[in-house]
Amino acid sequence: MTIAAEIRAPVTASGPILRQYELVDKVRAYNPAVDEALLNKAYVFSVKAHGKQLRHSGDPYYAHPIEVAGILTGLKMDTASVCTALLHDVLEDTPTTYDELAKMFGDEVARLVQGVTKLSQLELSGEVSTQAENFQKFVLAMSKDLRVLLVKLCDRLHNMRTLQYHPKPESRERIARETMEIYAPLARRIGVDKICSELEDLSFFYLNPSAYESITKRLDDWRSSRAGVISQTSVMLRDLMDAHGVKARIFGREKRPFAIWRKLERQGISFEDVADIYAFRIIPETPDECYAALGFIHQNFRCVPARFRDFISVPKSNGYQSLQTTIVGPDNRRIEVQIRTERMDDVAERGVAAHWAYKSGTYAYDPDSAKAAGGDPLTRIRSLVEIMEHGGDADEFLENAKLDLFTDQVFTFTPKGSLIALPRGATPIDFAYAVHTQIGDTCVGAIINRQQKPLRTVLQNGDVVKIIRGGTAEPQPGWENIVVTGRAKSALRRLTRDTEAEEFRRVGQMLADHAFSREDKDFSDSVILDAVKRLPGEETPDDVYEALGRGTLTVREFMNAVFPGRDEAALVDKFANRDLIEDATARLYIRSDELREGVSLHLSECCSPILGDRIVGISERGKGVVVHTIDCETLAAKEDDFDNWIDLGWRKSADAAASIGRITATIEHVPGALADITAKIGEAGGNLTNIKTLKRSPSFFDMILDIEVLDTRHLSNIVAALRASSYVVSAKRARSEIL
Repeated sequence: MTIAAEIRAPVTASGPILRQYELVDKVRAYNPAVDEALLNKAYVFSVKAHGKQLRHSGDPYYAHPIEVAGILTGLKMDTASVCTALLHDVLEDTPTTYDELAKMFGDEVARLVQGVTKLSQLELSGEVSTQAENFQKFVLAMSKDLRVLLVKLCDRLHNMRTLQYHPKPESRERIARETMEIYAPLARRIGVDKICSELEDLSFFYLNPSAYESITKRLDDWRSSRAGVISQTSVMLRDLMDAHGVKARIFGREKRPFAIWRKLERQGISFEDVADIYAFRIIPETPDECYAALGFIHQNFRCVPARFRDFISVPKSNGYQSLQTTIVGPDNRRIEVQIRTERMDDVAERGVAAHWAYKSGTYAYDPDSAKAAGGDPLTRIRSLVEIMEHGGDADEFLENAKLDLFTDQVFTFTPKGSLIALPRGATPIDFAYAVHTQIGDTCVGAIINRQQKPLRTVLQNGDVVKIIRGGTAEPQPGWENIVVTGRAKSALRRLTRDTEAEEFRRVGQMLADHAFSREDKDFSDSVILDAVKRLPGEETPDDVYEALGRGTLTVREFMNAVFPGRDEAALVDKFANRDLIEDATARLYIRSDELREGVSLHLSECCSPILGDRIVGISERGKGVVVHTIDCETLAAKEDDFDNWIDLGWRKSADAAASIGRITATIEHVPGALADITAKIGEAGGNLTNIKTLKRSPSFFDMILDIEVLDTRHLSNIVAALRASSYVVSAKRARSEIL
């Protein structure tokens, strides 16, 4: 295709369209080595490919990709990215094919256009399940080349700028919500503040128009009343820098409406209490001059001590660097001052796009330079990718990813000085998972600032954290409730799933071994492999064992698959009597040393087994093994299901932990009775955890007492102590018939 003469661009509803030479000039202004021919060809191709297509505003469609390309030049993006912006809709909206793009513009541009097209086809709002699945694909696509995300963000920004032309109010709200929940946080994550802020404001306008109007009106009033003070402060800062020989640009910036609204909501303050509505930026030439300028300001203005932050020494995770302080201005009002070099200011505005440009010295994208400079996509969004890698369903991924995106940060350190940025409210477990998944999995304790602290301790800025590790990875009950990062939550759920699956496989192997021994059959891997072929939905022996453990595959179904034509009637006759069942299970006494209570092993509430009881496990569908005492009344209903009985023994370590024993007691209804029995329980070394009244009369109470005990002997001692009380008519261990 030859390059056509320049196309005269029309004026659209939002203003004149950027012309070819204007676009080339914008790129040349920061990249003298721009490939003008490629840009011109992409511009002309986009105009011709979209032809007479129109947008909701009535403008020619090609105005949109041209404007997106113009936004990208504001980020000083490489030529391939600007060409991608010009072409980003041709694969989806025109007959153009990928091969045609690759032939005309090269593989790099074609691949980027294809990536943006895939992102555009993913609906990130609407039905929750669809949104979640698409967001997984979205993260995967953007992690391959961060330029795909940058083009998509600029595409979304132009669409938000023209959203008023969309005919459906519900669609405007849906697009705005999607922008606020997904695109703006992603822009913040990669440090592109100029895009993030505008996306938030535009979304705010559509999602909460009354609040937006109120904030902007207050801003207008504030601006008019403060113009003189702002001008006076600006002159004072300029004179101060000149007097000390600090060469610096000084300019002001006004806080955006949504940022003000978010601060009002989070901190519960009034508009007048917002200290940084207007901030001055001082841009010296070197970091040393930044610290010098800070010293001069603090010597000449009263500062607010709690409002000083050094992000030059400790940058934010998205690369942001600046000194931030708040001073008291001429009218006794607080004013924020931000001090940073030109490069720091550029990075604050353009995020990762600025990093690789500074590293390579050109504006041609170099993946190695980008990675070395902090522009590697898996550095900025690695936590999102890791959450996806932990598995789980799509809804769980979306929940954890949003947790990871919407965070205010605290900065913590490893003992060797590595910075770990975490959201506010994070605990040492979050810290452990932020360092490495395996460290989180094996975390058993934490030392914070050289003192051992509980794992639920909330970390503060500057904390130095050392993780104490155990030998094996084992999920701990309740941990998911004390972590705040999506990465930690997803990792804990993955660890629980893996541990649970392993334990169910172990239970399944017990059941299989039990069944083979009961029927005098030889157990071997080969017969299991043969059975797998006859069981639909099971692909490996481990799958079979897990299904057995979960109860989704019964022992009877399993044995029938292993031994087709098996005579079940004879087996039922053989074990028709309970004593024979107990004899058969007793020959296969299985300890529960490796089973964790609460995952694949559950203590039955009907008889509350404790250490010292003779116990039996019953495999129940979808639950694992439920443990009963051998004399539990509910076992009578399960006698015919002998396939699923397992004789269990207590862990060797069971005596290290207390169990809950239940006692039923009839107590006189007189003052002091309850105080006496609680005292008796305490004197016997028990810990009363719950009391339930079963029956009340004028003379007596029938009650259930839940007590932490060490074993059956300990429980018997407590029963005896209660019987010795003059207030207690009767006391005995609770059994299923009264529960």
